Amino acid sequence: MRIGRWSRGPLIGRGSSSDVSVATDLSSGNVFAVKSAELSRSASLQHEQRILASLDSPYVVTCFGFDVSSDWASGSRSYNLLLEYAARGSLADDVAKRGGRLEEAAIRSNAGSVLRGLAYLHSSGVVHCDVKGRNVLIGSDGTAKLADLGCARRIGEERGGIRGTPMFMAPEVVRGEEQGPPGDVWALGCTVIEMATGRGPWPDVSDLAAALHRIAFSPDVPEPPGWLSREGKDFLSKCLVRDPRERWTAEQLLQHEFVSSSSSSPSGMSKSDVERRWVSPKSILDQAMWETLPEGEDEADERPSAGDPSTRMEQLIGGHNPCWRWGDDWVTIRSNGDQFLEEFT
Repeated sequence: MRIGRWSRGPLIGRGSSSDVSVATDLSSGNVFAVKSAELSRSASLQHEQRILASLDSPYVVTCFGFDVSSDWASGSRSYNLLLEYAARGSLADDVAKRGGRLEEAAIRSNAGSVLRGLAYLHSSGVVHCDVKGRNVLIGSDGTAKLADLGCARRIGEERGGIRGTPMFMAPEVVRGEEQGPPGDVWALGCTVIEMATGRGPWPDVSDLAAALHRIAFSPDVPEPPGWLSREGKDFLSKCLVRDPRERWTAEQLLQHEFVSSSSSSPSGMSKSDVERRWVSPKSILDQAMWETLPEGEDEADERPSAGDPSTRMEQLIGGHNPCWRWGDDWVTIRSNGDQFLEEFT
């Protein structure tokens, strides 16, 4: 999908150095996400763009390119990474919305999708380095996709030391020995625990320094949830092996009965179906845009139906008539031969 002129919408996420907003392509109405950082602090975003530009998998979030925009009022410039919009948010959000625990069928399906993404990354010579629920996005069809590759590295690359989320790091990573594909597999095991409990893999440790020492030098591994099936516990035992040489690979884990018998997505779509289907909403009128609205007691009657786009448009613009004229309240966000404009709010 080619992005031309676009307009920034609501903020949907904020990190330490970047913000994520919904955005709309003005010519097609296609909806996507834009991840923005001040240009002088955008090295991680630029690295993520280079990694994503070399990848093409239904289990890794799609990148549509990048641009640089200017705020003429402040004189600042922003680097914007244009990404696939995942209508259902992150896996961590999904766990929280479902009361802090997913059913095992959903855990199997999500683990299978993440494994397919990891197997693809590793075969492409890339290590994610920060697998966790917050960095897995759920598309409108329910497919889990690896996202946030700002920490990713090429296999064998020496770049900036270890990176990622400490509580999800493998022992060899914490010790500073290596950060390769086995580290991603360990983090996947931690993510399965997160899906099953709504908590991180070391809930009994509150001090970060003590946790890192325990991960690096003790014989301990994260405790599997007691309610998980025999297959689930065995799957975790293959992920959470302290010696990375004995840890199963993503390809091997795809043959494990915990994920091999499940569909690649909760909707029951086959892998080929997922590869053919665009999972982000196509426009601001797409029903998937409204699936993330909070559900309240009186909201069922107020939510627009799939067959009534005028009502959905009215809610989107706030119930008053829009003004599409270009005036002084618009600012240029990019100029490269053509004027690309964004409404200033």
